[in-house]
Amino acid sequence: MCGIIGLVSKELSNADLVSFVSKGLDIIRYRGKDSEGIEYFEQKDLKICIGHLLHSIVGRVGQPLISEGKIFAANCEIYNWKELCKKYDVEAKNDAELIFKLIELKGIENLNSLLEELDGVFAFVYFDGINIYLARDILGLKPIWYTHAGGFGFCSEKKTLEQLAYVDINELNPRKILKYNLDNDRIEFIEREFFKIEPEHTDSIELVKKKVEELLTFAVKKRIPQRKFALLFSGGIDSTIIALVLKKLGCDFECYTCVFDDPDLKAPEDLGYAKRIAADLGLKLNIIQVGLIDAEKYLKIIVPLIEDSNVVKSGVALTFYAACEQAKKDGCKVIFSGLGSEEIFAGYLRHKESYNVNNECVSGLLKMYERDLYRDDVITMYNSLELRVPFLDHELVEYSLKIPEKYKLFEGQEKYVLRLVGQEMGLKEEWFSRRKKAAQYGSNFHKAITKLTKKAGFSLRSEYLRTFYSGHNVCLGALVSSGKDGVYAMDVMARQNYKIGCMITMKSKNPDSFMFHVPAVDLVRLQAESVGVPLIEQETLGEKETELKDLKAALVRAKEEFKIEGVVSGALFSNYQRKRIEAVCDELGLKIFSPLWHVNQETEMREIINQGFKFIFTRVAAECLGEDWLGREITLSDVDKLAALDRKFGFNVAGEGGEFESLMIDGPNFSKRIEIIDSKIEMQSEIRGDFIIEESKLVEK
Repeated sequence: MCGIIGLVSKELSNADLVSFVSKGLDIIRYRGKDSEGIEYFEQKDLKICIGHLLHSIVGRVGQPLISEGKIFAANCEIYNWKELCKKYDVEAKNDAELIFKLIELKGIENLNSLLEELDGVFAFVYFDGINIYLARDILGLKPIWYTHAGGFGFCSEKKTLEQLAYVDINELNPRKILKYNLDNDRIEFIEREFFKIEPEHTDSIELVKKKVEELLTFAVKKRIPQRKFALLFSGGIDSTIIALVLKKLGCDFECYTCVFDDPDLKAPEDLGYAKRIAADLGLKLNIIQVGLIDAEKYLKIIVPLIEDSNVVKSGVALTFYAACEQAKKDGCKVIFSGLGSEEIFAGYLRHKESYNVNNECVSGLLKMYERDLYRDDVITMYNSLELRVPFLDHELVEYSLKIPEKYKLFEGQEKYVLRLVGQEMGLKEEWFSRRKKAAQYGSNFHKAITKLTKKAGFSLRSEYLRTFYSGHNVCLGALVSSGKDGVYAMDVMARQNYKIGCMITMKSKNPDSFMFHVPAVDLVRLQAESVGVPLIEQETLGEKETELKDLKAALVRAKEEFKIEGVVSGALFSNYQRKRIEAVCDELGLKIFSPLWHVNQETEMREIINQGFKFIFTRVAAECLGEDWLGREITLSDVDKLAALDRKFGFNVAGEGGEFESLMIDGPNFSKRIEIIDSKIEMQSEIRGDFIIEESKLVEK
């Protein structure tokens, strides 16, 4: 793959602009060492410079490409480019040139439909003399960031724009095409359609299994390079099936397993499985065992590289980076990964607990570009490797999202149809039925980070990792309505080194709003003051669907005033609420975080209290919850009582069924606590009532 950068400026001189682009290419030099190109031109009083680094896999053609005043540069791997050349009678030396010529042939006004024809991954820039267009593949495997502050600029990696002193840098949402007009200095977005989950397939399990095997085999086959390549191998069902497909296709490849080696710990689970499966299937297995000192050395490289000190991302990155480093030393140019299988075949706990499994799969896919794909792209590129991810093949994803839930989850077993495919291909039951641990756990690297944290004198892993990356991960707007969940979710993200740019509260005039909490919503102002975070308040009539327009207006304000890049929500189990928030965020190009999603309700209540938060009930509406529950601080003993009600009546311990509403009055992130001065209780019946706060203030703790 490759690296691209472009800058537009009025103020910079010709030499300075070219120098900036050249410096940017130096920062990401590892993205392409086969060729470098820089093109400079002027448009009225604007100066434009575009640079490109080539990592050649298909046809060594230097970029940027120029034709009749148009310019194009891409980071792409298009698997059907030769077929498209024949279809449109176009002569092209490689896939990048093919895209450029197709844009010229079909017209930029048809860019959206053209992108639908591309089978592969890409991020590119196209300049037609008036507008600059940025686009990437629909899932976001290939990255591109942009800024519209102090001019306009874009680059494959955020760190480049940061080091060139640009601010307000955003990752392009894969579901949008960016169009920047040089004449009026304005950005607009062209929407792209995402995958659908309907209509569901009506085929039998045998036919579905056969189709998945065919699509997966083709997805692997089209990604096989004519160069030495590797497979990241953990012994889980995903990497094992890819290995089996490669083996049946007669490929010569090597597998890489990386684990944390510590004499005080049991052998990592992934290591044992990887060894036994590799021996059983006759695979070439390279084992990389990393000690504590080397783990810290890697983290010093990895955390700034992925621009993220999130504990989970760092743990996964450790095992991935070390394997890639060794594969590079061994002369590999491409590495395969089993990433994506969990999302399309329902491999997580949240899938099991979802009301609609395929909706949950879509939700996960929407977030992958922020959660997984950028991390894996920069790690592989840093090691001069091209990443190939067959489970995220467009046709396979499109088909899999319409597989009925019963074929994905069966008798407690996740990814059921994929396991059947493994069985059909000859895997032993011990291998295809293995329940895989997340990479950071199966490799023991989470324990490495824990040990290093204690060694460095920190109590939290996030605090330790922050020492390697002083910047915040993503600037978030926190949706808070005064209740326990929103405030706690905000704190969870802050402890993971995400900056909370502002709090956002929706003041609904509808007491029965499906979307927004109503009781004590005015007290968010006190919470924001105590936490020390700016607040955006947005009124809404609370009418179904139209209240989403009001939410959108609030988020637009948050983007403009506080430069938020994403939103954190306290959603627990309400798919109605989360799905609508996700839709609005995706429309605005905002990343969405729901750190409490499908956390066990009793566990969440206990965590909140154990973390030092204090909250009261402001409304009750359930049997066994009467007046005595209102207005007093909820304790662990109360959670015991709520859990008992759950066992007896099927009660929602965290109030997700509307059993109660809450108000957070204090917490570890509060500088002052909320004191209620005047209040009253109004009971509508024995089981329904409100705690009405008429006067309150912040007081010293």
